[in-house]
Amino acid sequence: MVKLIAEQIARLGLSAHLTEALAQASSVVVLLLLAWLVGYIGRHFVAPLLEKAVLRTANKWDDSFLKHGFFRRLFRIPPVVVLYAAADLVFPSQSFTSELIKRLAMALLVVVGVRVLNALLLAIGDVYGKFERAKEKTIRTYLDAVKIVIYFLACIFVVSVLTGKSPFGILSVLGGFTVVLMLVFKDTILGFVAGIQLSSHDMVRVGDWIEMPKYGADGDVIDISIHTIKVQNWDKTVSTIPSYALVSDSFKNWRGMSQSGGRRIKRSLHIDMGSIGFCDDAMLEKLGKIELLKDYIAARQEDIAAYNREHQVDEGTVVNGRRQTNIGIFRAYIVAYLKQHPKIHKDMTFLVRHLQPTPQGLPVQVYVFSNDQVWANYEAIQADIFDHLLAAIPEFGLRVFQYPAGADLQNMLAHTQ
Repeated sequence: MVKLIAEQIARLGLSAHLTEALAQASSVVVLLLLAWLVGYIGRHFVAPLLEKAVLRTANKWDDSFLKHGFFRRLFRIPPVVVLYAAADLVFPSQSFTSELIKRLAMALLVVVGVRVLNALLLAIGDVYGKFERAKEKTIRTYLDAVKIVIYFLACIFVVSVLTGKSPFGILSVLGGFTVVLMLVFKDTILGFVAGIQLSSHDMVRVGDWIEMPKYGADGDVIDISIHTIKVQNWDKTVSTIPSYALVSDSFKNWRGMSQSGGRRIKRSLHIDMGSIGFCDDAMLEKLGKIELLKDYIAARQEDIAAYNREHQVDEGTVVNGRRQTNIGIFRAYIVAYLKQHPKIHKDMTFLVRHLQPTPQGLPVQVYVFSNDQVWANYEAIQADIFDHLLAAIPEFGLRVFQYPAGADLQNMLAHTQ
């Protein structure tokens, strides 16, 4: 074709050198126009028809290929192939121009191929993400690792094509830079190994609520990649954690709580120990009118009376024998109140206990689980329970311990004046 164009240009009476240059330039333009035409037809006619066919199918998985532009990227390959194949037809075989165009076409083919493979891997990730298993086992880390390997090999092939050197020779040269490569890809290697460990041991999944104070993370995992794990905190900020940090450092995963069906309520009421005492008949009669305690107090009194009769206890002294205390009845009231509460999980740990006395009073701890795990609902349930218990404490002759406030000091001063 170069000779044909040169013959046509020679008729213009130009010099031989200029004729040859114009013939070469014109041939390159013709070759580029041919490649562009093939690409234009593929991208603007064939690819849209294929995409419409995909949209009409009942399958949803093939929509992922459309979303990531797989078909349009795929039709960038034919122009490059045309450019490579037509180089020998347009220019003399083995000529410098022909070899240069072929090498550039091969390098371009590698780049286009990498983009096609990248779209393919993204589509595969989307398709897999639609399965239920994706919530338990993510393949994002493995796909990222494959991408890195593809990019690395693509760079080697491009250099090999442009320089005319064997790719194995380039790899052997890179082998001498192993230490440098280890430093450059340190985070990638650590992230890949960590990703395998996280996946194989099922340590974290997308959607898990994790807590990692070192990185300011407290929220839901929204993305897991080879390098980082993104956590959307409850204030809607996003914390980014290196993948290997979840293996090397400790973190809390609340998935077990989510799967259990309950959420723990663990809170204590500090009772002023100066208000704890035995119940007299008047107090027992008063507390016996409480619906939740009526049967308990009656049964307990019968049991205590039978014990004291059997052991001939002198009831003239209150510490002799057995007697009910206001703190004991209050603890029984908490148990009865929580057992009839519709938002308390009855099949999980249920404890109302005393902890070791402290300078701040006697802690009465409530250790139960709510059956509603939604954060706002859980907090409302917890607040409702302790609102009620705090308001009920005076009915049992008890006081909640708290440090003196300004109003307390003012009252003390007023009584001393």
